Amino acid sequence: METLTPAMTPAHETRHPHATSLRRGTLSAGFITLLVISAASPLSVVAGGFPIGMMLGNGAGTPVLVLVALGLLLMFATGYTAMATCVTSAGGFYAMVARGLGGRAGGAAAMVAVFGYVTLQFGLYGLLGAVASEALQAQFGLAVPWWACAFAAMASVAVFGYRQIDFSARVLAVFVVAEYLAVLALDVLILSKGGAHGIDAHSFSPEAFASGNPFIGLLFCFAAFIGFEATTIYSEEAKDPKRSIPIATYAALLLVGGFYSFSLWCLVLGAGSDRVVATIAALADPTNLLYLLSDTYAGHGLTVLLRLMFIASIYAGLIAFHNSSARYFYAMGREGLMPARLGWTHARHRSPHVASVLQTVLSAVAVGLFALLGADPVLTQFAWLSNLATLCLLVLMIATAVAVVRFFRADPRGYGRLRIRVLPLLACAGLLVVLVLAVGNFHVLTGASRGISAALVVTVLLAAAAGWLAASRLGRRDPQRFAALGQDRG
Repeated sequence: METLTPAMTPAHETRHPHATSLRRGTLSAGFITLLVISAASPLSVVAGGFPIGMMLGNGAGTPVLVLVALGLLLMFATGYTAMATCVTSAGGFYAMVARGLGGRAGGAAAMVAVFGYVTLQFGLYGLLGAVASEALQAQFGLAVPWWACAFAAMASVAVFGYRQIDFSARVLAVFVVAEYLAVLALDVLILSKGGAHGIDAHSFSPEAFASGNPFIGLLFCFAAFIGFEATTIYSEEAKDPKRSIPIATYAALLLVGGFYSFSLWCLVLGAGSDRVVATIAALADPTNLLYLLSDTYAGHGLTVLLRLMFIASIYAGLIAFHNSSARYFYAMGREGLMPARLGWTHARHRSPHVASVLQTVLSAVAVGLFALLGADPVLTQFAWLSNLATLCLLVLMIATAVAVVRFFRADPRGYGRLRIRVLPLLACAGLLVVLVLAVGNFHVLTGASRGISAALVVTVLLAAAAGWLAASRLGRRDPQRFAALGQDRG
């Protein structure tokens, strides 16, 4: 488990003239935090995902479910960030699993990660296309098909992914700050006007927590945090990875979790604790709850701004997940699990430009296929694929928690037993429960039939099997490179 030495360096890095290293010392902890918060797409989650989660889950009790999910993720983060100080690689989960559980498990984790991030991005293009198309029709009377909006966004996302990472981070900073301010402005207005029936803490009571179906609500809460784990993907580009990655991970979790819980509480107060579920159910589209409350407490001006920021939030998430996907492709290409060309970086930008182009091509094919099939971009493309990505994330987190314990078993490296063994194992147990609930209720989450839901779940297993086989082939073909899987690149 040592850092790569020249003798261990994969042969392709010295044989071909193409650069294979990312741009070093580029990202501060603040920029990395912005990248992962953008991936979480806070406004799109508050406006789009949580109203459905409240309706299907435990309604007014959702804010406390967010805190439960946050607590479990913070337990996971203790071991995750400890290992991040010892493993510096753009491979993220893959590198950690490879170091803790071996190269074949690492290959499986890499393929699941790629599959999860890619499918999530496909789903987000459907959501963005639908929302942007609706906004153009409502504001300007323009009838633009959703796929045309998706392809237009895709073209600009491709430019951001091809260029230097700090260029993307600066653009995302503007979007993140704007969407937070817009939602917090509505939160303050709801509180200042006393909500529908005054200010109360009913959302945090045992009665609210146990009402409805809290297990379904909890699944939506976990889906809302997807993206926080991407901090380690940027470790090779961080200015001080051993310090920046832990800070960015905790900052992203606490900022996003606090924002979710507080804003949902304000939305519950705005609709009324005893009326929030009925209010959402009465809407033709549950995602209009935020706009209904904005019209009521702020006026149409803020509602228009929130609609625009909703689109911007999804767009920011697309940029962030494009970067994440490209770096997993890059790591797998560099280490021999995929074609070596994917491991090349741009001579000037030091970006994983080949992997970025591949990600754009795959997105174009996926969007084109859903459009040709006439599938609903939200109820099918986004609902199916975003929940499939959540399953992938849960599987990766469980594997990583086990890898952390195995990694530190022989050498704790100065960390206490609580941080590197007890809390990771508790997090693993909790995440296993969530995974079982997610698989058992996948048809509820996706809105698909049980047969289609089962088929979607099986694709995660197929991705893991493909990654395991790719690593096995590498082990037979090039044992030296196989032994170096997941090794430090910082």
